[in-house]
Amino acid sequence: MKYKTIETRPGYLGGQREQKYQEWNQLYGPDNWRLAWRWQNRYLNFPQSCSIYEESYFQYLKANSQTLKELVFSASDVYDDAPSNVNSGTNYLIQETRHTHIQDIAIRRSLERLGETFRGEELIQIRDKKGTHPLSMTLSPGQVPFYRQDLIVTPWLEGWWKPGTVECFYQSNRFLQVRKQG
Repeated sequence: MKYKTIETRPGYLGGQREQKYQEWNQLYGPDNWRLAWRWQNRYLNFPQSCSIYEESYFQYLKANSQTLKELVFSASDVYDDAPSNVNSGTNYLIQETRHTHIQDIAIRRSLERLGETFRGEELIQIRDKKGTHPLSMTLSPGQVPFYRQDLIVTPWLEGWWKPGTVECFYQSNRFLQVRKQG
């Protein structure tokens, strides 16, 4: 399928996601649009972009042994917006709540890649300013630096996240595309 990129980036959708999806369905027709992430002269689909997102968590945990140790020995698992997020395991396509949750899955997959497992007793929410554990902020996608800041589309979009972070990549590199006719 061929898609045409619409140059305006949608930015952070948050609570307006379903409204925007309905709007795009009305404008372009269901299944005639998609969100794609620009990465080195090509566009990635959601699972591909999640792999890029994940790499930042992997690099961060690999380079920050104290944070990794605290995570492994404190957490029984991690979640974003609901404890049910743990049921996604390591599959980015299992999204059981209204919000897209990626950081929890990226952390689980990064631990696997590092040969680690959760050994703690606390289910820890990884969510900027909403989680109660210190790791909630430390591992928030709005705090973890993106491993290839030179590949974040400029100008970087601004929001609740810090510049140059995983969330900055996710929002700044995301584009709306519509299916080409003919």
